[in-house]
Amino acid sequence: MARLEINDSAVWLLVPETYMNRSGQAVAAVLRFHRIPPAEALVVHDELDLPSGVVRLKRGGGHGGHNGLRDIIQALGGARDFARLRIGIGHPGPGADVVAYVLRRPAPEESVRIRDAGVRALEVVPALASGDWDRAVRQLHTIDNGPG
Repeated sequence: MARLEINDSAVWLLVPETYMNRSGQAVAAVLRFHRIPPAEALVVHDELDLPSGVVRLKRGGGHGGHNGLRDIIQALGGARDFARLRIGIGHPGPGADVVAYVLRRPAPEESVRIRDAGVRALEVVPALASGDWDRAVRQLHTIDNGPG
């Protein structure tokens, strides 16, 4: 865990050391300890429903079958109002083994697109830290955002 100051705002970064599908306990513990309401949290996660390398911001919603989000929602007592930074990893296609797909190493060209998506996402962190959600969304969703 790390604490940063961005635009005079404290930002806590957490990378749980558990399996992804058990990350809720760590997220909930940090939010409770620092008295951060779930609505002020941003969860970064992989997204099957976006093409590889596309990155999007979203507020609230369900887990969409994502076990990490499911665990976070459960650990937060059902709260779903946290923001999400969704990094597209593509989908293996109908009938494919999704579990094997998300656990495999991406192909080299996919790795580059995913890494570049992370770089684009970092560019909007100052706007997010300042509470300017609309500017962050505009900036992130209107820049060249990968394939598709």
